[in-house]
Amino acid sequence: MSREHDHVARMDMDMDMGMTPPDSMSSGSMNMTIPMSFYWGKAAIVLFSGWPDQKLGMYVLSLFFVFLLALAVEVLSILPGVKPGTNPILGGLTQATVYAFRMGLAYLVMLSVMSFNLGIFIAAVAGHAVGFFIIKARALATAERGETVTFPTGITRKV
Repeated sequence: MSREHDHVARMDMDMDMGMTPPDSMSSGSMNMTIPMSFYWGKAAIVLFSGWPDQKLGMYVLSLFFVFLLALAVEVLSILPGVKPGTNPILGGLTQATVYAFRMGLAYLVMLSVMSFNLGIFIAAVAGHAVGFFIIKARALATAERGETVTFPTGITRKV
């Protein structure tokens, strides 16, 4: 058995027994603990290691960024309607692309909230609420004018 294969096999055996591998972060000089309850403060890690890095300006930027991500998730919840006569494959591909982008943004919001920072959580909820308000206000304005409304399922109805 080669030396490299022996090392990999030993690491697998150590991990099976609940031991940490020798090159993990716990054995290095970085001793980071992940909070398991909400906390206030700018000492957060949001999406990327070292960001916002306990700087107030960067923390405010991360709040704004999470707010915009959540807002975008709600705005993109209204998928483009498929117009009659459109190629079904092209229409489906367009809707699938927008949906995939929306889900990617939604997962980024979820990962941000998993920082357990209360400011980030409030920014995410506020972004979702403002986005929902924009969508519903637009739908009500459209309904008052008696225009046709296209639902996310692609069904068009005159209101």
